Amino acid sequence: MVTKLKKYFLLDVSLILIIGIIMVYSSSYIYAKEVIGSSTHFLFKQLTFLIVGSVFAFVISKTKLAFWYKHIYKFNWVATLLLALTFSPLGINIKGSQRWLSLGGLSIQPGEFVKYTLLFTAVYYFQKFNTYSVEERAKKALSFIVPLGILVAQPDFGTFTICSVMIAFACFLSDFPRKYFYSIGAVGIVGISLILISAPYRVKRLLTFLDPWADPQNSGFQIIQSYLAFANGHFFGQGIGNSNEKLFYLPEAYNDFILSVLGEELGFLGLLVVISLFGAFIYLGFRLALAVGSKVNQQLIACLIFCISLQAFLNMGVVLGLLPTKGLNLPFISYGGSSLVANLVAVGFIFSALNPKSQIVEETEESSFASRSNSNIYTRSYE
Repeated sequence: MVTKLKKYFLLDVSLILIIGIIMVYSSSYIYAKEVIGSSTHFLFKQLTFLIVGSVFAFVISKTKLAFWYKHIYKFNWVATLLLALTFSPLGINIKGSQRWLSLGGLSIQPGEFVKYTLLFTAVYYFQKFNTYSVEERAKKALSFIVPLGILVAQPDFGTFTICSVMIAFACFLSDFPRKYFYSIGAVGIVGISLILISAPYRVKRLLTFLDPWADPQNSGFQIIQSYLAFANGHFFGQGIGNSNEKLFYLPEAYNDFILSVLGEELGFLGLLVVISLFGAFIYLGFRLALAVGSKVNQQLIACLIFCISLQAFLNMGVVLGLLPTKGLNLPFISYGGSSLVANLVAVGFIFSALNPKSQIVEETEESSFASRSNSNIYTRSYE
């Protein structure tokens, strides 16, 4: 049963990736040709990211999770350091946000990787919570507080929201005392609400979400163009490559709003297929999580599925006008190297967690994790 579920899950992810490659080319080739001079510029870059991410995913799927659990706090601090470097001369300011790093000619968005180091850290932290002293709990909690603070400062409220909800989800799945969970959750909701209204541009986004037609040529322009794209698509769409909105009307047509182009070219039917594939991703992912014998690995798989799915449906909500804009792309489909590689790495960890040699007994102490990981971290394939 697990073998079949793994095959179906891999097929589902592959279909989403194929749709992504097709739509990246379709939504970007006019822009790439007119602005960059090569219609295949974004296509070839996305294919490169896909290959790199797939290699990472394959390698990680063959490793033992004990190695990653042992070093997760270190990995998380390295990712946090990269996040902090966005404020250094290496950082790139795009539209008022310090989210990018320029390293060796590559533009990297550390926040995409911080999402998953935070996820791993949260799963491990709450799993070991009852074994930590009060001092250790407070010290290790900085692993969450510092990167979340940097995300607010960048500002990257979309990634901050996903990380916060994801940490809460990991906490909910664990044996963390419920009385503390609900108290901290209430404080967190108030804090996020205050952060939301603290910046004028976020308030403007909220007002635009409520009535985009109040400023159709400025703040409401993007979402109105998204509406028009879906309206033009009807049921069967205009056909691949025939979108009008990608002709310099719809901003971020190959990135955050790629689903709008898909809706215009493939219609409601195409949109339904994509939503169904993500629905299958959730269903199969949680079925796989339930099939794992180790509780901590169950939680890891569930959190990875939840994180990717949450971003997918937040993006869908934005482009459909159901949520305020957040600057989040559509996992596996939107153009973007950091996002695609990070999400494929997450898939690699899901398959690693499914490997019986990665089934970690919850009661083992951290020293046991260490002793396991001192051996070769790669596992052999077996039937």
